[in-house]
Amino acid sequence: MTTPLLPTDAAIEATRRWVDRAVIGLNLCPFAKAVQTKGQVHYAVSQATDAHDLLADLKTELQALHASDPAQRDTTLLIAPHAFSDFLDFNDFLDKADRLLRKMRLDGEYQIASFHPQFQFADAPTDDVSHYTNRAPYPILHLLREASIDRAVEAFPDASLIFEKNVQTLRTLGVDGWQALGVGPARDNAP
Repeated sequence: MTTPLLPTDAAIEATRRWVDRAVIGLNLCPFAKAVQTKGQVHYAVSQATDAHDLLADLKTELQALHASDPAQRDTTLLIAPHAFSDFLDFNDFLDKADRLLRKMRLDGEYQIASFHPQFQFADAPTDDVSHYTNRAPYPILHLLREASIDRAVEAFPDASLIFEKNVQTLRTLGVDGWQALGVGPARDNAP
């Protein structure tokens, strides 16, 4: 018996809630509020269950982002609720995603950031709350314009301090505080 696919609307709603409550609400990314408020974030859901299909959807979304006016679509969140439930498999997939970016000759113009419900930094203990800086309700590929990143860094001269500030915010909040946000991942998926 196959598991029914999550409706697109439900995946987008959960991801928007995460962006609004965690990313913007906790100010984990000081650049996110402006593009979200202006409606410049495109939310796309991939129904892919494997690397091949997710790469095809990634290619489509990169082409669409590249063809779009940055004033209308500055960034894309490609949500993959049915692919890569295992973080290490997802992490391995990121090499393929970066290869696709190079193959499309879009490296230097775009970057791919990643988020996952079980995200873990390699150099942090498995129960460290710092992992939550990159945890999201589903595996997500965040397609970013390099020009937008450059403008954001110019406007925020201490960009290198963002991660340290985020870790401190999450240490203060704690896992229970994160869970209270209602943005996932569920406690039984947490370390």
